[in-house]
Amino acid sequence: MAMIYRGKEIFKPLNTGVIDEHVKCVREFVANIFFYTKNEQTIMIDAGYNYERLEEKMEWLDLDPDNIKDILVTHQDTDHVGAIEADSNQLFKDATIYIGEIENKYLTGEVRRKVIFHLYKLPQVTINNKKILLKDGQVFTIGDIKVEAFLIPGHTWGHMVYLIDDTYLFTGDAIWFGADGGYSFINALAEDIELEKRSLAMLEKKLRERHLNPIIITGHTGYSDDINFSFAHRDEVCNSMKKQKPHDPDAPYDGYDESDDTEEKARTIRLKKANRVKVIQGTEI
Repeated sequence: MAMIYRGKEIFKPLNTGVIDEHVKCVREFVANIFFYTKNEQTIMIDAGYNYERLEEKMEWLDLDPDNIKDILVTHQDTDHVGAIEADSNQLFKDATIYIGEIENKYLTGEVRRKVIFHLYKLPQVTINNKKILLKDGQVFTIGDIKVEAFLIPGHTWGHMVYLIDDTYLFTGDAIWFGADGGYSFINALAEDIELEKRSLAMLEKKLRERHLNPIIITGHTGYSDDINFSFAHRDEVCNSMKKQKPHDPDAPYDGYDESDDTEEKARTIRLKKANRVKVIQGTEI
């Protein structure tokens, strides 16, 4: 994977660190997992890879795996559920998993996940945690935290995004941020590319009809507080076969290189938005 995507500016993960007083991020290679805290309760959004350094990086942010009792899962790809798979180190074995009822069909074996333009079927994922299955539009609370689930199919058949406290939208692999705004996620990994694009347009419509402008937080390409940037290319898809255009000066050459992800930075530097002003001739404007 590292060789295939090197230099293409496909994956632009956030480093481990803090977005704001509610949201923290842990980087695992090209994927991000997020932690939302309110009134001393923390929930987890997605579970990354089966990653050896997860507990270490959580400690950088003063997060304790034993305190994580609820995990929202956008979809069942192994870079989003690795830490809760049956063969993981079971850091979160006592946590309750929230997942869409359609997405759960991958876990039961009723449906097989297809990638690389449907040329390859992925192995079935097994998760033994207690599960709560969600319907499209379902609203529920975890302690004082309000969660609303939206079905956004295309990348997978049952992909969910989660609107938390009407302020933060965790999108998993529903949105990919390029230098000039949001697109549908990587074409080679979609179950249905056209459905993926329609779903993204539908999501934007729902937000605008309710006059919501949440902070939009993606699984692989950072976050934005600009709804126009986030949906700028909703009818297009990230093309995994080409180097991305326009060029993004913030994109790493190799998204799998974690050398820039350090405890010092995690503790001292706030994570920057994907739609922040760009650097021109060495000066940020």
